[in-house]
Amino acid sequence: MIIAVAGTVLAMVIGLACGGDHGSRVRLRFWAMGAEGENVQKLLPEFERRHPEIDVDLQAIPWTAAHEKLLTAFAGDALPDIWQLGNTWIPEFELLGALEDLGSWETASSTIDSASYFSGIWETNLVGGRLLGIPWYVDTRVLFYRADIFRAVGAARPPRTWDEWLELSRRIKRLHPDGSAYAMLVPTNEFIPPLVLGLQTGSTFLREHDTRGDFSSPEFTRAFTFYTGFFEEGLAPVGVTQVTNIYQGLAEGFFAMYITGPWNLGEFGRRMPDSLQDEWATAPLPSPDEHYPGTSIAGGSSLVMSTRSSCKDAVWALIEYLSDPAQQTAFYRATGNLPARREAWVDSAIRGNPRIDAFYHQLGNVRATPKVPEWEQIMMRLQDTAEMTSRQERPVDELLAMLDRETDRILEKRRWLLHER
Repeated sequence: MIIAVAGTVLAMVIGLACGGDHGSRVRLRFWAMGAEGENVQKLLPEFERRHPEIDVDLQAIPWTAAHEKLLTAFAGDALPDIWQLGNTWIPEFELLGALEDLGSWETASSTIDSASYFSGIWETNLVGGRLLGIPWYVDTRVLFYRADIFRAVGAARPPRTWDEWLELSRRIKRLHPDGSAYAMLVPTNEFIPPLVLGLQTGSTFLREHDTRGDFSSPEFTRAFTFYTGFFEEGLAPVGVTQVTNIYQGLAEGFFAMYITGPWNLGEFGRRMPDSLQDEWATAPLPSPDEHYPGTSIAGGSSLVMSTRSSCKDAVWALIEYLSDPAQQTAFYRATGNLPARREAWVDSAIRGNPRIDAFYHQLGNVRATPKVPEWEQIMMRLQDTAEMTSRQERPVDELLAMLDRETDRILEKRRWLLHER
């Protein structure tokens, strides 16, 4: 898509900065992923009206192809001027030198201020003290649950501590002494549950300047032991084959609780039967202590600027525009993605929904994961470890020692690079 644009003082400055065959016109290349790429198009006509000298070429890229396409574009010196980047990918592209430091831009901006964002989300965009992205939308995990099943076991509210969580799970399990249903769904093909529990106990996951695994630490051992307990006590089904449809599983009461993200607000709303539309709910995660809510993961996507862009003033203008609370609200209405800007949450469509409100409270206590390019590889090893522990194949201490060895192997090149420096 190309958006035509026409002159203001800002546009004239941008035109001089970019130049090229377009004369005073500016041509920005913008890549966005998945549904975001399809829906951000709806916001660009207003940008055209405000900045009539900028042409924006928008390319929507499937998430399944995004990572490879970005790396290929970097290798071919063909990255766009601005693109959407999952915040766990930021360290990788920082290492490549592909991302512009936005610190001076943010300092001078009257639109973007770190105080307007959830601090844990903002932190995911800082690497080595440099601001490499501006949060576009946010993501975290909360507890989805069946309120009627909670009431059936005498629980007037969701659990707030691990002890309450475990006791509630045991009471729900006792409703089905024949083993036909469970308290929790804890999919063993997902690394998020043990990762979130580790965040809650203060685990750093890595040690020695993020060059070695630290999963055998007391903090993560505590978290992983709690995680393992759901399988040892039969509070969660073992293996993903027992639950082929999570929406049907929650509706049928095969499980009563599930940790998941904001994309499932719409899915459960569409797929739960009418009789249960008032009975499924969300809540922030329980905490290992009395400090409720417990920590969750800081996720989402950011807008980043290429170091090689010749149109950086224009890029920043587009980042500011898409970061405006009104545009954040419009983007939420189009996609269901939760706004990064706190000001956008005052919209009645967001704060008027108690299921979304749980995410707002949870986003006040989220934490970034280690900022190393190898993090996704490490999480795949954690996922494998979770699968093994669910089947109780080895003791927890042996599994975590094995995970540390695998992590050390993955980070071998990182240790070498830091030593050479």
